[in-house]
Amino acid sequence: MTPPAHARRNEKSREAIIAAAFELCAERGFAATTIEAIAARAGVGKQTIYRWWGSKAEVLIEGVRIHRDASAGFPDTGDIRADMATQTGNVMRLFHTEFGAIWRGLIAAAQTEEAAAEGVRRILRVSIDEGVARLERARELGQLRAGLDPELAIELLYGPIYHTWLLRTRPVDEHYMTEVLAALGPALFTEPTAG
Repeated sequence: MTPPAHARRNEKSREAIIAAAFELCAERGFAATTIEAIAARAGVGKQTIYRWWGSKAEVLIEGVRIHRDASAGFPDTGDIRADMATQTGNVMRLFHTEFGAIWRGLIAAAQTEEAAAEGVRRILRVSIDEGVARLERARELGQLRAGLDPELAIELLYGPIYHTWLLRTRPVDEHYMTEVLAALGPALFTEPTAG
């Protein structure tokens, strides 16, 4: 059944607003992106934006959620080391797109703006919960060290990504997480059994 015309228009407007917010934030940065500019780029009135979101941070958070869900889920091939290498690689690639500039801006804004802080916490909570669920599956297969808190393991795995990416402490190439996983692996994962 085809949705009513007004529902299709509403969805097109929502998509246009999120796309405009992403484009502007990537071009100008979070601070210079305004609701007025988003509305103008999306071809809608400001009241249309405020009907669905309370701030530019909320618009951008919805866009971040959509992009994250499409690009950075946790695979489950049965091999936790390979799956974490794949997932962390996907995160790093995502961080090197316009998504990364927007996510960095939201994290910075989260230090002083409650709407941004709440959205960032919500996105991170979903990611952490998905990671914990993947590590619990690894525990069932005997691939996670006994007694290890899965949430702590997630913090240990993703802390280096956020540290190097947010603080720009050094160039990060495609092999970075391979090295991190090799260093952390013995503390987190059991050795694979032969055969």
